[in-house]
Amino acid sequence: MKKLTAIILGIALAGAAAAEEVNRKMDAAADGHVHISNISGSVTVSGWSRNEVEVTGEIGPKVEELIFDRSGDRITIKVKVPKKGGRGIESDLNVRVPEGSSLDVGTVSADIEVTGVNGEQKLEAVSGDIETECDDADVAAGTVSGDVVIRGSGKDAETHSASVSGDVDLYDLAGEVSAESVSGDLTINDGSFDRASFNVVNGDVTFHSELRDGGKLRAESVNGEIDLQFKGDIAGQFDIDTFNGDIDNCFGPSPKRTSKYAPGMEVSFTEGNGDARFTFSRVNGDITVWK
Repeated sequence: MKKLTAIILGIALAGAAAAEEVNRKMDAAADGHVHISNISGSVTVSGWSRNEVEVTGEIGPKVEELIFDRSGDRITIKVKVPKKGGRGIESDLNVRVPEGSSLDVGTVSADIEVTGVNGEQKLEAVSGDIETECDDADVAAGTVSGDVVIRGSGKDAETHSASVSGDVDLYDLAGEVSAESVSGDLTINDGSFDRASFNVVNGDVTFHSELRDGGKLRAESVNGEIDLQFKGDIAGQFDIDTFNGDIDNCFGPSPKRTSKYAPGMEVSFTEGNGDARFTFSRVNGDITVWK
């Protein structure tokens, strides 16, 4: 028994020892494009003031190679693994890039975290969480199984986010935003928008932000609550309906039944003299509109 235990321990230690430490650098354009691909493990990206890309961390013992090359202003970082995949391909990459870089990061079973990068970002994961910061550049972040968190700086940009199974949390964004979730909650706090669109199948929508004058806001949910608290002045046309749920509206008239044969409620009204447009729709659940 002791001999068997020693063999198992030896195999485990050998596997751990086989992981390769990475520490590589390359000159880069201040506003270049960085593409990162990792199958399993994690990807952490941070911006710095140097015109260099640095990759540190560990790659799994079964990884074929870490591709790290440059073509023009584009740098590619790719963990190349055997076609059959399997164990031993987990790789944790820590990447430093010029703060003005744009990013394209893709993973299969790995989390993505980005800080201090000011360029456009495209972040995609199959099974993993995505968390990023953004300034005034566009961001698209989507995962199949995992949460998405995006923190802005209050500057205008276009932000698109989606999760099939997970929550989406958006903070301090501005300009145009859209978010979707099949099974998970959407939370939008401290934003200021010209266009905003939110869609969830099973989950709640919480919007505590500003819709600018002339803006458009649309929120739809199948199963869950819609909670809307507006910041700033509100003026425009409201259209609210729910098939099976209540409407609690602090602005205009009381909702009415859509039919004497169905439980649905609806209300349409104009608040103030502005031309913003607010459209909220629920199948099962309540809608609360307040300030």
